[in-house]
Formats: sequence, structure tokens, C-alpha cells
Amino acid sequence: MDFSVGVSVAAVVLVALVVITLGIGINIVPQGHVYTVERFGKYHRSLESGLGLIAPYVERIGRRVNVMEQVIDVPSQEAFTRDNAGVRIDAVVFYQVLDAARASYEVSNLEVAMMTLTMTNIRTVVGSMDLDQLLSHRDEINERLLRVMDAAASPWGVKMTRIEIKDIVPPADLAGAMARQMKAEREKRASVLEAEGHRQAEILRAEGRKQSAILEAEGRKEAAFRDAEARERGAEAEARATQLVSEAIAQGDLAAANFLVAEKYVEAVKAIATAPNQRVVVVPIEAAALAGTLGGIAEITRSVFGEGAPARKSTGLPPNVGGSVR
Repeated sequence: MDFSVGVSVAAVVLVALVVITLGIGINIVPQGHVYTVERFGKYHRSLESGLGLIAPYVERIGRRVNVMEQVIDVPSQEAFTRDNAGVRIDAVVFYQVLDAARASYEVSNLEVAMMTLTMTNIRTVVGSMDLDQLLSHRDEINERLLRVMDAAASPWGVKMTRIEIKDIVPPADLAGAMARQMKAEREKRASVLEAEGHRQAEILRAEGRKQSAILEAEGRKEAAFRDAEARERGAEAEARATQLVSEAIAQGDLAAANFLVAEKYVEAVKAIATAPNQRVVVVPIEAAALAGTLGGIAEITRSVFGEGAPARKSTGLPPNVGGSVR
């Protein structure tokens, strides 16, 4: 009886030992994590995500390392620029563990080491730049910090992916001075742009006046050319008329001469009557002379168009113009 009880207890202990051994030797590694395996206290190998087996009582799980990209919020700190301007600056760091063994055994506390390294390098970079450069070249600051931090964290098996400066706060008095400077710069640019606009407008107006003057000159030139051509043609017509009258007189026909003289007479009377510097014009005209002139014109018309009886001979001279112009 005692023997059977002892066997039962031994069996239970053996089963419990087997279960415990299996529990120690079988490990489930979550996705995005790596477990380090230590054999007799020394790093031996790493378990990737999934089912991992270790030798119970000989090996054990050392560190559970997150190999996903992680972020560290760097607290705000005060730093001085190269021109001795104090600013408050904070940042955020993104990193990823590439080698779980080195991240576990090369540094005691990885997150604290990363934060301390970041704060130190931020002060170093800020101290090498002027305030204006610091405020306007955040991309350059991020690039320099990333380069320095990546080189420093490489022995720990860590890859620095990004470093972003969240905020840079200058002192209140410097912020006020910078605001006034920015306002002055904007007003200056506005004045320059306004002056440039006036300048361009004046140039365009001058160009317009120039083009207008050119077109007016070309118009006057064209008009003068047309007037000269008209006068030339008028002179040619006058010369042709004079030639015809001369030929008619040479053939013994005085009607044409009477018509020409009468035309000049009428034009002279019209010019005297429409003179701008005369108020009253009194021109006594002999009725018989006028009638003879009109008769000569009618006779020329009949001879030209061949209407009625042969024209009578007219030997009358142009009417004598007498009178006084007052």
C-alpha cells in the first residue's frame, strides 16, 4: 500500500517535472520582437518571432527586445547659440533595433542612453549656429543630428531613422525684436514692390506715348504724301485744262477762254466774300457783263454736249470787278 502511494506520488512529480520542463523549453516569440538566449549566463543565440525552443535548465531567455521602430520624446532643454542667444528646444527621435544582442549587452539602458546622447548632440549643434540660422534651417539641424546620432548609436546595434526638432522658443525680448524686424522687412519689401510697380507703370506709359507718337508721325507722313499726291494731280489737271484752253484759243475759239476766266472770276469773288478778316463785302457787278459771262458758259456747254443751235460768238471780256471792301 505504501509502495503504491509512493509510486503514484513519483509519477505525479515526474509528470509535473515534464510539464515544467516543456514550459521552460517552449517559448512563443511575438511578431516584432526578438528574444536573446543565454546559456549558463552567457549570450548564445537569438529567437526570432514564432515558436522558439531552448534547452531547459541549461539555457534561459535573457532579454526581450522590441525590434519595431520606436520613438523617444526628448524633453525640452535650454541651449545657447553661437551668438549667445538662449533658446528652449525639444525634439523627437525615431530609432529601430537591428541587432538585439548588441542592444541588450553593449549598453545597460538603451532608452536612457539614446535620450542623453540626443540632448548632448542637440546642445552641440545649437551652439555651432547663429540664432537666425537656427530658426531658418531646421532641416539642416535635423540632418546633422541624424548623422551624428546614427554614428554614435551604431555600436549598440541601433539604426537612427529620423530626428525631428519639434519647437525652438527664443526668449520673449528676442521674440519681440524679431517680430519688429520681420515687420520692418515686410514693409521694406512692400515699398520696393510698390516702387517697382510705379516704375513699370511709367515705363509702360512711356512706351504707349512713344508708340502713339510714332503712329501719329506715320499718319502725318501718310497724310502729307496723300496731300502732295492730290496737289500733284490737281496741278496736272490744271495744266491739262490750261493746255486745252490754249489750243482752243489758238484755233480761234474764245469761248473756252471766257469759261476759264469766268471760273477764276467766280472763285475770286467767293474768296473775297468768305475772307475771315472782312465783315462786309460790297461787290457791284454789271448785269450785262454777268449775263455775257453766263451766256459764254452756256455756249461752251452746248458746244461740248452738242445741244441746240450753233453757239453764238462771244467776244466779251470778263466782267470788271469794282467795289470796295470794308
